[in-house]
Amino acid sequence: MQIADVQGEIDHELVSKEQIERKIKEVADQVSKDYAGKDILLVSVLKGAVNTMAAFSQALSINVSMDFMSLSSYGAGTSSSGEITVRQDLSSDVKGRHILIVEDIVDSGRTLDWLMDELKRRGAASVEAFALLEKPSRREINVAVKYKGFEVPDEFVVGFGLDYDERYRNLDCIAVLRPEVYQGGQA
Repeated sequence: MQIADVQGEIDHELVSKEQIERKIKEVADQVSKDYAGKDILLVSVLKGAVNTMAAFSQALSINVSMDFMSLSSYGAGTSSSGEITVRQDLSSDVKGRHILIVEDIVDSGRTLDWLMDELKRRGAASVEAFALLEKPSRREINVAVKYKGFEVPDEFVVGFGLDYDERYRNLDCIAVLRPEVYQGGQA
């Protein structure tokens, strides 16, 4: 889906499809070098990071395994509650494996910090993260993101997996949602 398909609901495009593709390729090239010869497991948090995981895994030039977790810290609102709930756990054993968490966005840092600690507690050999987007202005916990995509301002972003009320995930870019859409206007 493109911005033209939801034009009245989008304020502006923040990161284009082409910029996303270039950044993912750039990070994938670096990760392929850094993890050459290692048993790497990519871990993605559902649902938001699925688009990033798919594009990123295909851009890698090394063999990887993939697994998924469903975590929640938002409930029904638009801001984090701070409490992490595991809705679906990994199906893979992480003990002794090199884990690379693939995230769509790091906002407060709470979810990523919790997940990194949890995977280390389970015996992972190493745990690093790639985040397509970061909102440093919203950071509450200083969590280490080794592989970085784009810094975005403190605006409500959607697209490329990011949603509002399960909509806009299939937008091919990152865009800013008009406030009236999530503040009770049109939807």
